Amino acid sequence: MNVLLIGSGGREHALALALVKSPLLDRLFVAPGNPGTARIAHNVALDAGDFAKVIAFCREESIGLVAIGPEQPLVDGLTDALEAAGLKVFGPSQAAARLEGSKGFTKDLCAKYHIPTAAYGRFADKDRALAYVREKGAPIVVKADGLAAGKGVVVAMTPAEAEQAVESLFSGAFGAAGAAEAVVEECLDGEEASFFALCDGEKAVAFASAQDHKRVGDGDRGPNTGGMGAYSPAPVMTPEMSARVMREIVEPTVAAMKAEGCPFKGVLFAGLMIGKDGPKLIEYNTRFGDPECQVMMARLEDDLLGLLLACAEGRLPPNVRLSDKTALTVVLAARGYPGTPLKGGRIDAIDEAEKIPGVSVIHAGTKMEGGQLVANGGRVLNVVALADSVAQAQALAYRGVDAIRFPDGFCRRDIGWRAIGR
Repeated sequence: MNVLLIGSGGREHALALALVKSPLLDRLFVAPGNPGTARIAHNVALDAGDFAKVIAFCREESIGLVAIGPEQPLVDGLTDALEAAGLKVFGPSQAAARLEGSKGFTKDLCAKYHIPTAAYGRFADKDRALAYVREKGAPIVVKADGLAAGKGVVVAMTPAEAEQAVESLFSGAFGAAGAAEAVVEECLDGEEASFFALCDGEKAVAFASAQDHKRVGDGDRGPNTGGMGAYSPAPVMTPEMSARVMREIVEPTVAAMKAEGCPFKGVLFAGLMIGKDGPKLIEYNTRFGDPECQVMMARLEDDLLGLLLACAEGRLPPNVRLSDKTALTVVLAARGYPGTPLKGGRIDAIDEAEKIPGVSVIHAGTKMEGGQLVANGGRVLNVVALADSVAQAQALAYRGVDAIRFPDGFCRRDIGWRAIGR
């Protein structure tokens, strides 16, 4: 069949690399794609926000499945428009995508269905939010309710910091994401992990675990980013802990969404805190993470297209086959990130990195300019390595990083440090 993949980042390049291995695939289109996807698929200049044009393209090219990578089209209702036109889609409906699009919705769902999460308050009024902060004290977490491109969360270590976060949020610092509503919640202790499950509206199947590195600098210092690297599996997510997360968090959520009249189809990405009392949900995303997707796809031994179709058609298999090896990715970012990244920096010798056995290079923020590959975003490349241990994967990935010539780029040099420290 022909498949249309929506998106342009590292996540979509990683998904495309997995999809082209499928015996079910005829042609893969990526909209809009990037120079990495252009090497293995057909990039098309489609705006995911123009539903009518996406539907027309799908009809012209006999698309059998649309896979939606980023969160914004899901929250905007692209799945609903495509399904109304008779197309199969991997990705939740607009109502189900509220699990990511509204933190308040998710917290209320957790409270109603007894899904373990941090204690919280939900506020449309600034003064009431400030009063709650003063009552609870610090540390405390202040979140914009809606999508804020990963920037709508402040972990406040002092009451003054928390009050400033509330003031900023309601004054529009996070745009429309926070101006209307805030979620203020307990600061959880423990070890963070990401856990992914595939869902078909009725049931869920565990996919994989990963751990991300959000801070820009070594030793988890500096401002938060979209992610500077990741590895999979996460050692803290033992088979027992994974089973517990499925039983206590994921499966109750899938049942709750069905009961609420908005069954969830797609991938459920649970951001977790593993503490002394067990796992608690920090937040949900309703798509594959970035850069977590890059390491999970490196471990996938099943047919990705077959799995995505099974989600769309309500017939998930009982399990997913993954390599026992560890995958690790290092993000090469452009100087200035996570502030204003320097664009246009020349990138050479990617082929040298890819000659290293076990190493692949994913394009995240690149473009071709006059026949030359250049940086075109904050997170520019993901260097992925697959090996028998975290330490071996780390060493391989940094060999790949050091083979690439990108003078305007930088990376963390300690991706995987927590797992290696174990």
